[in-house]
Amino acid sequence: MSSQTDTLSRPLEDSPTRSPWWIGAIAGLASAAAGLAIGELLASIWTSLESPVVSVGNRVVDNVPRWLKTWAIETFGTNDKAVLLGTVALLLAVGAAALGILAVRRGIRFGLIGIGIFTAVGMLASLGRGTSGLLAPLPSLVGGLVAGGTLALLMHRGNLDFAGERPAQSQLAQTPPAQTPPAQSMLLKVPNRRQFLGTAAGVTAGAVVIGGAARWLRNQGAAAAERLKVVLPRATQPLPDPPAAVELGVAGAAPFFTPTSEFYRIDTALTVPRVDLSTWTLEVMGDVSTPITLNYEQLLERPMVEADITIACVSNEVGGDLIGTARWLGCRLDDLLKEAGVSATADQIVGRSVDGFTAGFPTALLDGRDALVAIAMNGEPLPAKHGFPARLIVPGVYGYVSATKWLSQIELTTFEAFQGYWIPRGWSVDGPIKTQSRIDTPRNGTTVQAGSTVPIAGVAWAPIRGISKVEVRIDNGPWQEANLGQEYQNTTWRQWKLDWTPSSGEHKIAVRATDGEGATQTDQLAPVAPDGATGWHTITVYAE
Repeated sequence: MSSQTDTLSRPLEDSPTRSPWWIGAIAGLASAAAGLAIGELLASIWTSLESPVVSVGNRVVDNVPRWLKTWAIETFGTNDKAVLLGTVALLLAVGAAALGILAVRRGIRFGLIGIGIFTAVGMLASLGRGTSGLLAPLPSLVGGLVAGGTLALLMHRGNLDFAGERPAQSQLAQTPPAQTPPAQSMLLKVPNRRQFLGTAAGVTAGAVVIGGAARWLRNQGAAAAERLKVVLPRATQPLPDPPAAVELGVAGAAPFFTPTSEFYRIDTALTVPRVDLSTWTLEVMGDVSTPITLNYEQLLERPMVEADITIACVSNEVGGDLIGTARWLGCRLDDLLKEAGVSATADQIVGRSVDGFTAGFPTALLDGRDALVAIAMNGEPLPAKHGFPARLIVPGVYGYVSATKWLSQIELTTFEAFQGYWIPRGWSVDGPIKTQSRIDTPRNGTTVQAGSTVPIAGVAWAPIRGISKVEVRIDNGPWQEANLGQEYQNTTWRQWKLDWTPSSGEHKIAVRATDGEGATQTDQLAPVAPDGATGWHTITVYAE
């Protein structure tokens, strides 16, 4: 009797039902994994829905300060989306572990309240741009219910149900063992760690399988768009291959056409939108006399043109690689809008993506340039990540005001009435691509052979204006004019090259370009925000 009484009188810390913190952490993580896996599965089945992690990540992208967005691209480049999603997942994991510990130590109701808060955040995040209406919160809601149910199951399986609901120590000490109430008998259960760990392992394994299958389904949807056997129409006047002289044949310099697999991708979509061609349409609407709606087949039936165009991201740093040249195939935007009948009061053309992204540029840019509703790049249907089934390509302006991917609407409006996605976030309304040049070879910080002939080479661009001259300066010496690849079109970049025989030691090399209007790029350093970086690309090399 005395030994039993002593057991009841032990301090709370020594109670056999006291569970270590890691038990709660495992319970929280396994529950979160189950909920997120179900949410991911629902989002993979309904193409218009997003998983809870992506929904939260999208709202971060939408509300991130300009300086932080710029820092992320500068630091992580095209991996910024993966880093963001990983950060969101890490924060969710930390929160889930903390809730599990709280549930085991203080009672399951505290864990369920926390899951409810996380669920509400996910549901609210799902109601952003590109929303799917009343169904948008579904993955977060169902995922939250599954997470809560899983937490209750794990605590029950591990005999952890009442760990946070102990009576006072004095009450335990005064109650004879024979008269111990049922609730107190439950409190005396020893947590079954083996049973708990087995259940947690099973739940986690199931979540991994379901989440992996959901991700595979979603990726297959995107990959299917890329592999779709679309029979591309021929251009009414196919372009010949560029003359061989556009290439200067320098190893390490960017090729004239950027391979599609290497083409940069910068956009606000954390996951590539999946478009069902059977339901997709392109609407021309707004301040027009005759609204137009085209399905994919009707779009392909329009007269098609080819255009070789260099496009760039406003976030491209001096010397950066967020730029590329492709041969685009599409219908002329000016012809399409002429059919719609643009109102004389409309001064802005807004492209709207299937995910709600918007970008607007002046109607004045329809001045004869090859602005396209593009359906193909480099001879193949647009890859999913580059905007399948259609996107806008407008020569001479940065993508943030023009290059809408996954295009669903073209709206004619005014700048006074509407602002595109990035404008209220501090970026310039106008986004003309600035005259720039880049050194591709030798690379910054590399060592070359002293006394040998070393080609300094790269590309220069000023779309619409063209490039007339490129100059190179070595060690603050005089500017030397470089050889240019053959001028082909003013909408594309030009290769350049200068042969150099270095002496031993450290050397600084700078480059500058002059556009077709005679304006030489400035040496004044400016950041990418709010309308594009400026300055001369300068590198350091060593000769031995």
